[in-house]
Amino acid sequence: MAIITLTTDFGLKDHFVGALKGSIYKELADVKIVDISHHISPFNIQECAYILENAYKNFPDGTVHIVGVDSEPTPENEHIAVFVDGHYFVSANNGVVGLITSEINPEKVVKINIPNPIHGSFPVLDVFVQVACHIARGGTLEVVGKSFEGLKELREFAPTVTDNGKKIIGSVIYIDNYGNVVTNIHKKFFEAYRKGRDYELSARTTKIKRIHNKYSDIINFDLEKGKRKGAGDLMALFNSAEYIELAIYKSDLNTVGGASTLLGLDYRDTITISFE
Repeated sequence: MAIITLTTDFGLKDHFVGALKGSIYKELADVKIVDISHHISPFNIQECAYILENAYKNFPDGTVHIVGVDSEPTPENEHIAVFVDGHYFVSANNGVVGLITSEINPEKVVKINIPNPIHGSFPVLDVFVQVACHIARGGTLEVVGKSFEGLKELREFAPTVTDNGKKIIGSVIYIDNYGNVVTNIHKKFFEAYRKGRDYELSARTTKIKRIHNKYSDIINFDLEKGKRKGAGDLMALFNSAEYIELAIYKSDLNTVGGASTLLGLDYRDTITISFE
């Protein structure tokens, strides 16, 4: 059974998601539709890429992913279909797919050019659904477009190295449902520049000198319970996607708050790692 996923910033209040699903089922009655997220922050390319990158890998090869964020076509935001890592992505050329393919070369990229396209305000429905259903039926990318070389890469979202390799300057790319702060500093990038050195992570006035591998690592089970760190304490870790994340262990946004609120951090705020 073919699978089509949906990742959008449409929310669930309006008719958009229902219209998309109905239109897909009109074309393919036996397709499986999976919602990855409809709560991407409006037009937030980095957030969309982060969520999609960490979800698509868990789907079977051949899955078709519709990306409904910043999808209105312009001369600088073309509609594209991409085959990479065994998966198909139907999106605008706004940087989402470029961020996903930053370390994996796509096998095929085409600029979508379907017959008699509707030039309306809902291109995800009018264009992306047609293309996704064509692919899900077993159709090729060459039928829906011509080869395209201008896949957009957004280098502004990448961390930088300064001070002769002694400092990494990253930024906040995502705040999750627990208020945890995800940075754009990947474990591979961090280790490549660390080279065994001690380090200090700085986020506003907060300093952290250790990055854990999982949340419960903050607890020293050799200590008595009253002397341990635990729920409500701040920590840094490599999350499941291997990006550096700041978290409050077992935080509750309704009571103590999360790392984002307690540290005063928001999207694109700076995180610095200094090596000694």
